[in-house]
Amino acid sequence: MSTIAGIGTIKPEPALDHLDLLAQPVATGLKAVIDANPHLAEHALTVEIDPDLADTETMTKAFGMDLALSANCILVAGKRAGEERVAACLVRANTFADINHVVKKILNVRKASFWPQEKAVEASGMEYGGITPVGIPGSWRLLIDARAAEGWSCIGSGLRKSKLFVTGELLKALPGAEVIEGLATEAK
Repeated sequence: MSTIAGIGTIKPEPALDHLDLLAQPVATGLKAVIDANPHLAEHALTVEIDPDLADTETMTKAFGMDLALSANCILVAGKRAGEERVAACLVRANTFADINHVVKKILNVRKASFWPQEKAVEASGMEYGGITPVGIPGSWRLLIDARAAEGWSCIGSGLRKSKLFVTGELLKALPGAEVIEGLATEAK
């Protein structure tokens, strides 16, 4: 396992040894990916944190992490012909997902918007502030900005009490993962 640049004072441990720190769909999804790709076991780490520190900027400051190490998963939906189309979009925390152009075009919908918190929590089986691309329903699109598909990322664990650290290689191995150049734009 390589050193994670910008990790600050956090000391994650192998995720498979701490599945209790992951929401049930996340633990199931992670195990499935690693069962299919055993070499990726060392590409998934987890750490327990205070749930009050779960928000990206708060956690970054508390542990001296580089903001660019974190990646946020946002749920976006739109409708076409009465069918709701959902995408989980993973972008680096120092960028913004281009919902109005890129995601809308990929989903082939007239209007794309963030899912309401209650709906996102219920449909994902994860806590708000911990939603992650690992273990999402198979009917959703998984869109990963090319910047988040490289190196290590700190992502949600499905719970506010912990975080996952995964490599781009593991993210690209998630079912249905689509790496999209330009999914996100730089934060100003």
